[in-house]
Amino acid sequence: MALCNRVRSGISLFTKSTFLTSQRSTLQRSLVAPFISLASRNYANVPGQKETKVKVPLALFGGSGNYASALYIASVKANAVEKVETELLQFVEAVKNSPIFSQFIRDLSVAKDVRVKVIQDICGEAKFSDVTKNFLVIVAENGRLKNIDTIAKRFAQLSMAYKGEVQATVTTVVPLPPEEEKALKETLQEIIGSGAKVHLEQKIDPSILGGLVLEFSQKVFDMSIKTRAQQMERILREPVSIANI
Repeated sequence: MALCNRVRSGISLFTKSTFLTSQRSTLQRSLVAPFISLASRNYANVPGQKETKVKVPLALFGGSGNYASALYIASVKANAVEKVETELLQFVEAVKNSPIFSQFIRDLSVAKDVRVKVIQDICGEAKFSDVTKNFLVIVAENGRLKNIDTIAKRFAQLSMAYKGEVQATVTTVVPLPPEEEKALKETLQEIIGSGAKVHLEQKIDPSILGGLVLEFSQKVFDMSIKTRAQQMERILREPVSIANI
């Protein structure tokens, strides 16, 4: 209960003082350009039919975020978000379980046509959907297979938002006891509302010294002892004005 009260008070202070914000800019068109071919391969415009507009539920940044966003748009248009997510995670798992394949996707000295042929063969054997197959081919063509794990994680975030789920991560020094984990999850569910389902992930990081760091909905609530100590240190370093004493 004490943990939940700290979370509530910490979030309250956050909203009042904007302790840490995560405002983002729009995606850079130059980075999104490679995905035009992905859309054109699968979703050719039908004469007289209005093109479906798809809004990405989360603003993701960097190359991996852009790839994940493009795949999300293609998946929504094909009504295959969950299927694509499953296939992408299967591919990532195959990479992790095969040292040879893992080395292959990271070796940029491999000719582009060889990379593409291998990916096409793998997707064919795995019977992946056209959306997943064409996406992985483009990633291979652009030499980005080495980033597929990060891309998959970003896509999973978008998939969760699509399904009305919210990923929350709590970082502590030691694992939370089951009863505290349950109470924290229930507290987050109250804060977020009944319109979304909370998935809580625990992370262990002794460097925060104590307290917790909570992340959800692209916000970070840092209630760790490490951060509090750093804030106190900054305050103590500031010069004291005799006029204010």
